[in-house]
Amino acid sequence: MAAELTVHQLIAKHRPTLDQALEAIRTRAYWSPHPEHPKAYGEHGSLDMAAGKAAFDALLGTRLDLGQPGTDGFVGGEVSPYGIELGVEYPHADVDVLLPAMKAGQKAWRDAGAEIRAVVCLEILKRISDRTHEFAHAVMHTSGQAFMMAFQAGGPHAQDRGLEAVAYAYVEQVRTPDTAEWTKPQGKRDPLALTKQFTPVPRGIGLVIGCNTFPTWNGYPGLFASLATGNAVLVKPHPRAVLPLALTVQVARDVLSEAGFDPNLVALTAERPGEGIAKTLATRPEIRIIDYTGSTAFGDWLEANARQAQVYTEKAGVNSVLVESAGDYKGMLANLAFSLSLYSGQMCTTPQNLLIPRDGIRTDEGPKTFDEVVADLARSVDGLLGDDARANALLGAIVNPDVKARLEAAAGLGEVALASREIANPEFPGAVVRTPVVVKLDGAKPDDEAAYMSECFGPVSFAVAVDSASDAVELLRRTIREQGAMTVGAYTTDEEVEQAVQEVCLEEAAQLSLNLVGGVYVNQTAAFSDFHGSGGNPAANAALCDGAFVANRFRVIEVRREA
Repeated sequence: MAAELTVHQLIAKHRPTLDQALEAIRTRAYWSPHPEHPKAYGEHGSLDMAAGKAAFDALLGTRLDLGQPGTDGFVGGEVSPYGIELGVEYPHADVDVLLPAMKAGQKAWRDAGAEIRAVVCLEILKRISDRTHEFAHAVMHTSGQAFMMAFQAGGPHAQDRGLEAVAYAYVEQVRTPDTAEWTKPQGKRDPLALTKQFTPVPRGIGLVIGCNTFPTWNGYPGLFASLATGNAVLVKPHPRAVLPLALTVQVARDVLSEAGFDPNLVALTAERPGEGIAKTLATRPEIRIIDYTGSTAFGDWLEANARQAQVYTEKAGVNSVLVESAGDYKGMLANLAFSLSLYSGQMCTTPQNLLIPRDGIRTDEGPKTFDEVVADLARSVDGLLGDDARANALLGAIVNPDVKARLEAAAGLGEVALASREIANPEFPGAVVRTPVVVKLDGAKPDDEAAYMSECFGPVSFAVAVDSASDAVELLRRTIREQGAMTVGAYTTDEEVEQAVQEVCLEEAAQLSLNLVGGVYVNQTAAFSDFHGSGGNPAANAALCDGAFVANRFRVIEVRREA
């Protein structure tokens, strides 16, 4: 099939979806083209639940040869947090060969224009969506997420974030017209007349450095933002979570080739054990954009050393929930219990510090002391996770030994209000499953401050006693300013307290959720409507997704001619 015909077909197929995405980011209303329920994906072929599982099983123990230039060997070694050895091998790249090959296709990709790039990206997302069940198992067995979370967060929610990035990229590129006729009057003389041409041009090659916990959800925004703005993209997955991004690269290469573009516009580079190629790649002159999710230490290193690149980082923060009063005490406890438990707290948005006045709070059930609030929350978590089957479905598995070590050490930091317990997973006996721990700390004690003022990633939360609501607000401010925060929550029936918390979040640039008691949680954000991070505090220098996330991935070059 001719490339031009393929492109026209893609425009006819995907332009309506692109238009809906553009409207969604304009209105911020709920919208998603990707169903959240597994049964919505049909009962046959690649959409079927059984077929998706079979496709994943067929990948185990295989070599995923992507046909990339510069492949000098194959690497593997992923072990599922559920105890299964994946045994998949991936291409290891000689980047001196691969990077020039990736640059070779950029001219045609640049010249294609914003609309064609957008619909090609949407075709990639559509084909990934058709394989959501297969991808869900890949995400589950690399991240440790329970299946339903891997299905939703690793599938439709990740695809939504990718589509959102494409929509923002399109908006920013078409903001400037392709051509303009410029005429400047000169009085009695002939006017000055120029024809001006404006072309969005890519920065170069984008590097996506993947994370272990949300390989697709955190990987797709940068990948598709760079690709949609004309850049080639090199994907460097986390060594423990290669498979979901390798499959993504495979799909992207297939679509690009079928649409008449160079498949090397998207490539994968897996690494040998201990190789640490991210640092080497990040400072290569060909790499002009970097998207990174992970530790603060390496994020800071990238920002300081990858000087030739535009660097977008999501690092670590300390998320707080201020509890001053509650109009629906039971609803608050249930909401917080779920937030602390989901995916064993292994989310960059999970609340860590619960800031509670030591004299207690007002509730619709009467006054509650600090100890009562913490004990009631512990009971809510116990009730939520009391059934092992439900607990496994919520908690998933501990993603790596570092998280397990932090969880075990947390019990020695203060008085344990809720002890963590081990849960067996009958389907996966090798899974490490633990319930959250909640530790009481005193906001007035310097020794305790060292614990609650640093991130303890995993199923660990601190109930921090503070002298008053105003002290809680100031501690919240200091935490965001010094440590950063991806999310902030607050429970209060007092208008002045609400305003004070809101003002702190506006001044310190943190996303705030107030009085959540239903089915929306502080650690969840919806694409097309919610911003993930703000880019304005130390936790991240970018937000998913806004204009700033895409606009500097390309520059507009002007050519002027005499009319």
